[in-house]
Amino acid sequence: MSNSLFNGIHYFRIPVVDLRESVSWYSDCLKFKLRFKRDDLAVYELETGPLLVLVEADMNSRGHFLKGGQAEFSVGFTTPNINELYEYLLSQNVKVESIQEDDGHQFFCFYDPNGNKLQVHN
Repeated sequence: MSNSLFNGIHYFRIPVVDLRESVSWYSDCLKFKLRFKRDDLAVYELETGPLLVLVEADMNSRGHFLKGGQAEFSVGFTTPNINELYEYLLSQNVKVESIQEDDGHQFFCFYDPNGNKLQVHN
């Protein structure tokens, strides 16, 4: 029996400037399943893990933080085929960084239309 008062993460929130544009991008480009939407937020459900909530926010809000002056991602996704996803995102004109490898583990970062830095790994 665990002594923790918490048993999981229910959702992550990402700030977006234009909710309508962002809902279109996350739904159409990333093919995420929209679970719920209202005027100021949209909730997405992935196959596993916590929900992803897009929240309409101020112009300069971002869902990442800076380390040494460089953007660091806050949310990391998984994919069964990292090379296929990488090529697909390129074909959709998504800003992506190169695929990196660390001990057989591959990953790369990409950006949503609001400039939020995200990561995906296999």
